[in-house]
Amino acid sequence: MNAMTSSGVTPEKTRRRSGGPHLGALAIVTAGLVALGLILGVVLSGGTGFVSPFAGSEAVAAYAQSDWLSIRISAMIQFGSAVPLGILAATAWARLQRLGVRVPGPGIGFFGGITASLLLMVSAFASYVLSRPEVSSDPSVALALSFLAFVTGGVGYATGLGLLLAGIAVPSLILHLLPRWLSWTGLVIAALAELSFLSLAIEPLQFLLPIGRFGGLLWLIAAGFLLPTDRREVRDRDGAPNASVAQAGDPS
Repeated sequence: MNAMTSSGVTPEKTRRRSGGPHLGALAIVTAGLVALGLILGVVLSGGTGFVSPFAGSEAVAAYAQSDWLSIRISAMIQFGSAVPLGILAATAWARLQRLGVRVPGPGIGFFGGITASLLLMVSAFASYVLSRPEVSSDPSVALALSFLAFVTGGVGYATGLGLLLAGIAVPSLILHLLPRWLSWTGLVIAALAELSFLSLAIEPLQFLLPIGRFGGLLWLIAAGFLLPTDRREVRDRDGAPNASVAQAGDPS
């Protein structure tokens, strides 16, 4: 007789379902909040949208004083998007451990995801302070806050997100956890996201920032729905035990 719980669910099924929040759903929530913040920022500002710190102190100060509400709402939503991203990083690390991955990749990805989440929060805080009229009245202070929001929410966030992608894509490529094309796509986006740090000194390379920021989130959505939940799912999909996963797991 098989052991059953009072609800009729076997302990084996319970173990297989205890993988934490759904990675794909977390990625969708994160990407959705990011998109919502951008859209509301444009709508509430009457189509002006984000004013780059490279426009100069007077332009940034004028923007912060006239469109403070759109900046504040966008900052609030941006902060909110950082929370599911941090949860996603922790869940992805646990998922890869569950799949028997015992290499530095998941840890690197966890570090990158938490870094991206925290820097996104810092960027949101800087934007909120920028929206305060008592602060934006000083053009030099407004410009400094605008640059802080830009580098933390741009370069810092993209670089951290790139590490998260690489931490998932590399073991997925080696252990065949994801379709090969998807793993390679993740690696390419991760590499471009990491190279975005060069834009701190070489401004024309700022085009890498949206690739890392938005391309990375789209990749996480796809990977979140396709990444197996445990080793049994890998074996069922491949029709045979995955030797690579078995070798990456505990000796026991």
